[in-house]
Amino acid sequence: MRYDLVVVGGGPGGYAAAIRASQLGLRTALVERDAVGGTCLNRGCIPTKTLLHSAHLYREMLTCQSFGLQAEGVRFDYGAMSARKDEVTGQLRSGVEGLLKGNKVELLRGSARVEEPGKVRVGEEVLESRHILIATGAVPAKPPVPGLDLPGVVTSDELLADGRLYPRLTIVGGGVIGMEFACLCSALGTEVTVIEAMDRILPTLDRELGQNLAMLLKKRGVRVHTGAVVERVERQGEALTCTFTAKGKAETAQSDAVLVATGRRPNTAGLFSPRLEDALGLDRGGIPVNLHFSTRVAGICAIGDVVKGNIQLAHVASAQGINAVSRMAGLRPPMRLEAVPACVYTDPEIACVGSTEAECKENGIPYKTGKYLMSGNGRTVIARGERGFIKVVYHAESGAVLGAQLMCERATDLIGEFTLAVAEGRTVERMAQLIRPHPTFGEGISEAAESCLGLAIHQLNR
Repeated sequence: MRYDLVVVGGGPGGYAAAIRASQLGLRTALVERDAVGGTCLNRGCIPTKTLLHSAHLYREMLTCQSFGLQAEGVRFDYGAMSARKDEVTGQLRSGVEGLLKGNKVELLRGSARVEEPGKVRVGEEVLESRHILIATGAVPAKPPVPGLDLPGVVTSDELLADGRLYPRLTIVGGGVIGMEFACLCSALGTEVTVIEAMDRILPTLDRELGQNLAMLLKKRGVRVHTGAVVERVERQGEALTCTFTAKGKAETAQSDAVLVATGRRPNTAGLFSPRLEDALGLDRGGIPVNLHFSTRVAGICAIGDVVKGNIQLAHVASAQGINAVSRMAGLRPPMRLEAVPACVYTDPEIACVGSTEAECKENGIPYKTGKYLMSGNGRTVIARGERGFIKVVYHAESGAVLGAQLMCERATDLIGEFTLAVAEGRTVERMAQLIRPHPTFGEGISEAAESCLGLAIHQLNR
């Protein structure tokens, strides 16, 4: 069968690219060996956020008296929560399949193997195509630590599929995945221990975000160990014992399961013929690409988590896929990739975009910051929101917004306005000029921008 484009991988990057390619007139096939939607829809973003939403509601119900409400016998059913998770993912997956069909993308089920430029084998069939787009994403990675292959030591994929809530859980890795599961499980009564090798949790984000989240988690009973290196995991009776070194001292944590959340690696195992793998120059599984997402082999492009050194976010993969196929269709890529928002669905939510203070300092960029504490925001007080803030990093001379870090209710929704500001070089003065409705969480954006100018209304200016 002859195509203009064969997309390998039906995750957010792959299916978005396939739909857009078909819309632009390219005869397109999408090959997926598992469920359409990839990790994000089936084993990542959507399932975890569904469970987190249920856990958040449960936490609110436990404190409903503070809202003037009475409820007795409040409890949760994790089996029912997992069933709803499956219902949500099934509904969205069905929607994606319908969109592929409606946009005349041919969906082929099976494992793909790219044998040479222009040829993709799926089972016994060989597809021929002018262009091939690799969008196979990434899979959980485990470090070489003794005992991580024991029963009960799981990845995020396995923990979600398991459908079990453990009384005690040790989380190895204090990044985004680890922190979301820490919030989820601790909200439902699990005794959680977090072990992070770096000096703080969420080490890739602004320091203040990790520090504040650690304080909140500790208040909720989560044990957080930073600067800690896991030495081994052993089974002792019914429990798993994780031995780690923190500040030169050997310590242990006992639990019923260990979640390894130390990162993900590009999913390219068995994807290419040996000759093509050499030509592509894979680096620890990652595919090197140029600014247009072209690989070292003509006719083959790659986007998303499978790309060497790429930002592993679903929305990044989607944007890259759209740009890649637009170039294949002879058009200018429409998506702007210079400002990428990142979100963490902890409680409270965390979101950021652009540069941090540390990055500006490292790069010699003159900067200033403004911050608004959301404890003065009406909607936050109404919702009894916990410790939260909006911080803006801006150029000390031009006033242009360079970045923003948020930790507050609805942070993941509010970050969109800052993404636009960073992408378009808007100044804090211009952001402060906009009228935002009252009472909303969005008013915090006005206050943060005004604090940069020393003109905040609902907090004292410094």
